[in-house]
Amino acid sequence: MKNSRRRFIQQTTMAGAGLLAAKAGFSAQSYRRILGSNDRVRVGVVGFSDRHRSSHMPCFMNHYKELNFDIVAVSDIWKKRREEGAAQWKEKMGHDIVACRNNEELYSKKLVDAVFISTADFQHALHTIEAVKAGCDAYVEKPFAETMEDARAALKAVKATDRIVQIGSQRRSGSNYHAAEDFIKSGKFGPITMVELTWNVNQPGRWRRPALLKELKEEDTDWKRFIMNRPFESFDPRKYLEYRLFWPYSSGLPGQWMSHQIDTVHWFSGLAHPRSVVANGGIYMWKDGRKNWDTITAVFDYGPLNDPSNGFQVVFGSRMHNGDERPSEIYFSNGGELNLITNTVSPKGGLTKKFAEDMGMQPNLLPELSLSNTEAVVASANTGGDKLTSNHVRNWMECIRSRKTPNAPVEAGYNHSIACIMTTAAARTGQKATFDEKTQEVMVGGKAFKY
Repeated sequence: MKNSRRRFIQQTTMAGAGLLAAKAGFSAQSYRRILGSNDRVRVGVVGFSDRHRSSHMPCFMNHYKELNFDIVAVSDIWKKRREEGAAQWKEKMGHDIVACRNNEELYSKKLVDAVFISTADFQHALHTIEAVKAGCDAYVEKPFAETMEDARAALKAVKATDRIVQIGSQRRSGSNYHAAEDFIKSGKFGPITMVELTWNVNQPGRWRRPALLKELKEEDTDWKRFIMNRPFESFDPRKYLEYRLFWPYSSGLPGQWMSHQIDTVHWFSGLAHPRSVVANGGIYMWKDGRKNWDTITAVFDYGPLNDPSNGFQVVFGSRMHNGDERPSEIYFSNGGELNLITNTVSPKGGLTKKFAEDMGMQPNLLPELSLSNTEAVVASANTGGDKLTSNHVRNWMECIRSRKTPNAPVEAGYNHSIACIMTTAAARTGQKATFDEKTQEVMVGGKAFKY
């Protein structure tokens, strides 16, 4: 009875990742080896951010005992967060946590085998380079990079190692998304003709930190380390804490939200990036000193580069002044739609008998069906231990053990970065952005886009 119960618990736990483990080639035999391992994986935290505290922390706690992981160090250049991180992880883990003033100190101490990276958007790629050069595996939040220079450097650094890098695109660990991928790639959906992506909120305080701004003092942090390779400017607590509102520290809506949704387009279609992007928008409501738009519509052309007659359109729309935060992802074909809010495939909008016969054609209607093993999308970045992120963190931890490719490898981050940077280029210049395959540069008006 005891052995049967233990086996049932193990099987039930693994079912959370379900077909995800199977897709990663994670066998029962290799899983048993993990459970029997005596080698504890020592994990460090690079940036004790809101995202890490509210999401990475509870997700890690779901799996660390079973997979024999430990948190041993926190690196943060702000004294307040460094001390908070060390104290909160000490409470969770039951032992002292080493508090490091910066990543150089963290890696020089040879404390960690792997790290969570959840720093400011523009720092992710650069902190990834530091991690893999120090011999560490990394879970890296999105967006992976906000400039092509950073994206290329980070991709090169990761590919030069055997490190396991998981990009924080947690949709890739959702069973509903894997079911959608299977259905589209099976050919049953038909060619994708259009994708509509939306993400709307009504939150004047989203990405604002008014109370925390009063606590941040320049002498308690390292401003030069914060801005890294961005153009130097004087210390600004808003750009430090509310970086998502200010370019070139963040692209805002594209990097924060679109990066999640456009990644599924790449995944399902097998295409690495758009052929072109145009964008329009502005700051229409929240005139609080921000520089990044509170409203955007971006239109993408996707398809084979050598065949402009084939392809499909993607539209991403986001506003921060009206909405209930229910991200929508709807894929359309001539036969109907695949809806990742309702997790259904339906003939809605498909070619009906009436209109087909008018042109001497056959009707084309998809069946009504539900995507198997569905999970609701949890929209907020700070919802804490949601199932998608928990599965995603677990997948990273399992791949550290097995050395298999994780669900969201570095290439996924590189590709969503291209789409985001193309969107930023189109938005900031008002021109169509394209991508030069040879130079791996985002192009606008015949020139590489630079901030």
